[in-house]
Amino acid sequence: MTTSSSPANSRQMSRSEWVSTLTPWRRLLAMLNWRPVYDIEQEAEQLRKENERLAELESRMHALLFRADSTS
Repeated sequence: MTTSSSPANSRQMSRSEWVSTLTPWRRLLAMLNWRPVYDIEQEAEQLRKENERLAELESRMHALLFRADSTS
């Protein structure tokens, strides 16, 4: 797997890497599988990235439409 500095191609953190970033208490809860924290946070991160991407595309679309309206 290659790593890139671009956000679209950033490497996904493995579950063990993610658990190691937690505080001791949350690490214990994650190890006990208290709740599916990792999956929820990963999905939330993917949704946030997708929303940013869609917002960028929407702003480009609005710019193109504005240019089309101003030239006609």
